[in-house]
Amino acid sequence: MELDIDVRLDYSVSSPVDLLLQIEAAAGDDQRIIEAQLNTGFAGAGWPIEAESGVGRRLWLQVQWDFICTYSARVAIEREAPDLPTLQQVKPYKLPGEMVRYLMPSRYCPSDEFQTFVNAEFGGTEGGARIAALRDWIETRFAYVSGVSGPQTTALETFVQRQGVCRDFAHVLITMARASTIPARFVSVYAPDLQPPDFHAVAEVYLDDAWHLVDPTGMAGPETIARIGVGADAADVAFMTSFGMMMLRQQTVSVRRV
Repeated sequence: MELDIDVRLDYSVSSPVDLLLQIEAAAGDDQRIIEAQLNTGFAGAGWPIEAESGVGRRLWLQVQWDFICTYSARVAIEREAPDLPTLQQVKPYKLPGEMVRYLMPSRYCPSDEFQTFVNAEFGGTEGGARIAALRDWIETRFAYVSGVSGPQTTALETFVQRQGVCRDFAHVLITMARASTIPARFVSVYAPDLQPPDFHAVAEVYLDDAWHLVDPTGMAGPETIARIGVGADAADVAFMTSFGMMMLRQQTVSVRRV
C-alpha cells in the first residue's frame, strides 16, 4: 500500500537555537520512498547525520528566526503483517552484537523491574506468542488518554496508572519484551487512521532473526506503518530536539492511504 504524508511545524524562537530534526520517513527493504520534499525555511539545508541503528536520518539545523518546516512524501509500504505467535525467539548467545543494547534497561524502560511480573503472568509463552500475549494484554487493560503522561513518564509509571498515549504503550511493551529476553526497540512512525492525527509510536521486536513492528494501542497494523526512526526508547528518536527555548504555535500531521 502507499501513504501520502504531510507535516507542518510552526514554532516561535526568541533567540538562536540548535535543533535536531527527524521527521522524514526512512527508506528500507520494507518501505520505499516514491517522492519526498522537506522545506526547513530560513533554517536552510542543515547538516544531515545518520540516525540510530542506521534507520533514517537526522538533520542538524541552526534556527535564528521563527521555525516553519514542511514535509511531504509518498511512501510505498512493502511488508505484510507477520503471524506473530509462530515466530521463534532467538537465544541470547546467538544474537548479533548490535541487538544486545535492545535487551538492556534504558531511561524509560526499566525492564529489570518487570522480570518477576512477566514470568508470573506470561510464563506459559515464549517468542512471538509471548509478544502477542503482551500486546493483547496492554491493549485491553490500558486506556488511551491524552494529557495524563509527559516527557519524563516511564514504563513503570504507565504500568501503575494503566493509561497513557502511544509513546507510553510502546514503552510498556518494550520493557516487558526485554524482561522476557526478547530484544525490543522504540519506533517513531507515520500511520493512517489515527484519531487525532499525529506522529505515532510503536514497538519493534527481534524474532526469527528479523525485526517486526507491533502496535500495542491496536491503532495500526504493521502493513500500514511508515518508519521514521528507531532507538532504545523515546529519548533516542524524538521528532524534534531543541537545544534552547522554542514555543509551539501550530503542528499538523496528515497520513492518508492512496
